[in-house]
Amino acid sequence: MKHCLSIIGVMVCLLASTVSANDKVIRIYHDSDYTSHSSSADAMKMGFLTALDEIDYKIGDYKIEFIKKDHRGNVVRSHRTMKKYLNDPKALFILGGLHSPPYIKYRQYINDNGILLLVPWAAGGPITRHPNSNNWVFRLSVDDTKAGLRISDYAVNSKNCNAPHLLLEDTGWGKSNFKTITNYFHTKLSITPEVTWFNWNTKENAAKSILRDIAKSDSDCLIFVGNAIEGATFMTAMTEVEQFNLPVLSHWGITGGNFPQKLGSSTLSKLDLSFIQSCFSFVSSEETPFSQSVFTRGQKLFPNAMSDYRSLKSPTGFTHAYDLAKVAIQSMQDIPLSDDMVKNRQLLKEKLEALNTPVKGLIKTYHKPYSTFTQSNLDAHEALGLSDLCMAKFTPGGVIEVMQNTSR
Repeated sequence: MKHCLSIIGVMVCLLASTVSANDKVIRIYHDSDYTSHSSSADAMKMGFLTALDEIDYKIGDYKIEFIKKDHRGNVVRSHRTMKKYLNDPKALFILGGLHSPPYIKYRQYINDNGILLLVPWAAGGPITRHPNSNNWVFRLSVDDTKAGLRISDYAVNSKNCNAPHLLLEDTGWGKSNFKTITNYFHTKLSITPEVTWFNWNTKENAAKSILRDIAKSDSDCLIFVGNAIEGATFMTAMTEVEQFNLPVLSHWGITGGNFPQKLGSSTLSKLDLSFIQSCFSFVSSEETPFSQSVFTRGQKLFPNAMSDYRSLKSPTGFTHAYDLAKVAIQSMQDIPLSDDMVKNRQLLKEKLEALNTPVKGLIKTYHKPYSTFTQSNLDAHEALGLSDLCMAKFTPGGVIEVMQNTSR
């Protein structure tokens, strides 16, 4: 019960505590940053638990426990969770978190040890692309091999950007975006964008110095890849550096924490800021009986966090985790679960790659979302494609509104 620090955590742990030692149990570990990017972690947890609530947290004879594991943005702590998972005879899969670096760094370890990892946020391109069919990572989220294309295309066609400057965090995630974005501009405009790299925890004075240098260049837009903490530092600095007046196109990492709250409505309104998201939004997509029913169920479970559509923080975390849970649940229902969890993991991996039953989600209905990975089928473990990605913006009040693509 030591992790039951929040209202949501208490609910999860109370659920877990009702399971006796003699019950048949499946455990799902959530490896995420509940410390520095708690908004995204909580949103993923709420989305996943909303889907589990639809089946009363049970598949066949097995009750499902959701175990919160806070890696605090630290790859070593994430690795510890992977080890704990491997030693837990009741653990079926790990639900990933916001950060890509743990899954890029330990990709070989994950696949060599058969760690079934389902990813509803981390966008790093290499995560799902282990170079053979022994690939245990499945994603339903933004994928950097496509995110950079959508961001860059929007920069050129909607912001008339012909000389972008790339401001990227110096991690595997930043580097995967660098590859995609520079390839786009090489192909589209025959140019090589200038790039500046920054580290986690960059401070305001360093950010201002970087932005002054960018402002002196001939760049006509800024493409930013970073998370909420550094995003808030740089975006605040942009409004305080007089020379800086470029439109900013961002990856969705800025939506994973309390970015809009840190900036406030006054600062947000001064920025020409847009960022990538998947195309569904409780706020700006057309409401349907299905989307309304999902939100109503989540609202009953988490009334403080989901008082209305606009109150949900990091909403795509909820959306992706809900849809991924629905895909996982259908796949689990289609296999003969047993007390042999190693066998269950293998069966579930194979079923995910061969799932033919349509699964209705918030973003779309999933028809065969995954297939067996090969070098000629690099998107085999990606449930979303380029047509599922849109750009979005914050309202002055910090609410995310998705802008639907004019053409897909």
